[in-house]
Amino acid sequence: MRIALVMPALNEEQALAEHLPHALAFADEVVVSDGGSKDGTRELAQRLGARVVVGPPGRGGQLNRGAAAVRDADVLLFLHADTTLPDDARAQIENALETHDGARLIEGGAFFVRFAEPSRALGLGTKIVNVRTRWTRLPLGDQGQFVRRDVFVEMGGFRDWPILEDLDFALRLRRRKKMVLLRGPITTSGRRYLERGITKTIATNWFIWLLFVLGVSPHKLARLYRHIR
Repeated sequence: MRIALVMPALNEEQALAEHLPHALAFADEVVVSDGGSKDGTRELAQRLGARVVVGPPGRGGQLNRGAAAVRDADVLLFLHADTTLPDDARAQIENALETHDGARLIEGGAFFVRFAEPSRALGLGTKIVNVRTRWTRLPLGDQGQFVRRDVFVEMGGFRDWPILEDLDFALRLRRRKKMVLLRGPITTSGRRYLERGITKTIATNWFIWLLFVLGVSPHKLARLYRHIR
């Protein structure tokens, strides 16, 4: 089973220096999809051994361009630049995708998460995120979403939206009823929570998700998100 890792990036030179070597050791193929970085993101990624594609910023479009650039893989894994997979991530993914659920194989999924920074507040945030994931079965982009490549093509990839492309993808994958949540844990940065405040960040996220479920356009939500964050 060949696994390709697609990493969207925008001015992530520092994060790539820390996390990209681990990603390269994990995957058979790594594509960094750059959204027009002004720092040394592209040069560093190429120097470390990743293939780089460049286009307009926007995570959905970047993820799709990265997936389209994959040469030979059975599975696509989408990983943020500030995130690290567990050491046994490959075994967890392979074991899951080789498991039958009824008449069909599992098609994709993601990991439970923990935050990298040693903070008691972030420890609580980890529990909240994982409970939310377990209840809703909607893992988001910072949880290492993965999917069989043929299923990704069949689904039409990610929406080219400015926000919530990961939630939409999780919703569509969940509807297929062949997804799995892996114990992980995947380790991601809690910098956004620490900078904006954990309670405020969680409340803002849930408010945006609720409006999305109620039918508000992601383009309108992106403008609202910029205003209230």
